Amino acid sequence: MNDDLLDFVDDDDEVPTSGGTRDWKVLIVDDDQDIHDVTTLALAGLSFSGRGIQFLHAYSGKEACAMAREQPDIALMLLDVVMESDHAGLDVVEYVRNELGNRFIRIILRTGQPGQAPEIDVITRYDINDYKHKTELTRQRLFTTIYTGLSAYRDLIALDANRRGLEKVIEASARIFELQSLERFAQGVIEQLCALLFLEQDAVMLHASGMAAEASLPHLKVLAGSGRFEPLVGSDASTVLDAETLAKIAKARDEGQLIYHEHDIAAVPGVGSKASSFVVYLESDAVLDSGGRKLVEMFCRNVAIAWDNLQKFKHAVD
Repeated sequence: MNDDLLDFVDDDDEVPTSGGTRDWKVLIVDDDQDIHDVTTLALAGLSFSGRGIQFLHAYSGKEACAMAREQPDIALMLLDVVMESDHAGLDVVEYVRNELGNRFIRIILRTGQPGQAPEIDVITRYDINDYKHKTELTRQRLFTTIYTGLSAYRDLIALDANRRGLEKVIEASARIFELQSLERFAQGVIEQLCALLFLEQDAVMLHASGMAAEASLPHLKVLAGSGRFEPLVGSDASTVLDAETLAKIAKARDEGQLIYHEHDIAAVPGVGSKASSFVVYLESDAVLDSGGRKLVEMFCRNVAIAWDNLQKFKHAVD
């Protein structure tokens, strides 16, 4: 387990703020106020992968269903079994999985009355991710439970984003003669990179963003974007981007290499070809490690081939 990913801050340390759009949402569902208080106290100051935890509270199965419906980006649910009925918690699981079709949220069942819902029967019949007795959830075990749950949720979201990005790349390849094919290809590349690096592509999940720009002399044209760059698609990069970002992009193009910092990457697909016409820029609040750098380098080399082919087809039909 990487202790740098999930941390409890000391009393003297600054506690990360909660309630922001970047925080992981953890829903506590229990009809006992003491359980809510003890859980939030035990996990106070918790952060995972550079993001804080926003605790949400529901006191019945009905409230939990409403909250899951209204906030589909809840990462993890600590769910009591027995509330307004002996099977209220199980009804919530059925609703979330089958009615809402939410397969991403990690559901941890907690019960103080094991006999009401036998563990083996629940695990085999319901799509839950863990089953805990309230008496066994010490602070350390809560730590482990939250860590594994958020890690799994993050990976599932990233894989889904990668799948959606791949669909756009495939669609662009199949429809290369259409006017928007290059733009859709670029958007697919952005979504795939964000997914592979476990970065967000919109403000709902993790705060990260990307941009693809094409050399359209005498200016750089923004072809695709996500996060803060999304509204800039179609614009002249020199008029909508700040000087620092433009400098990093220019350096990547001039030197034909990946320009890497802790929180951002500027890269050309070929990585090694000077004055490339295609530039990718990614930024994130989370630190981008050396593994992410190598991944971007390999990915960009493969993208360069497809990008050149798409450009040739586009120029041939223009």
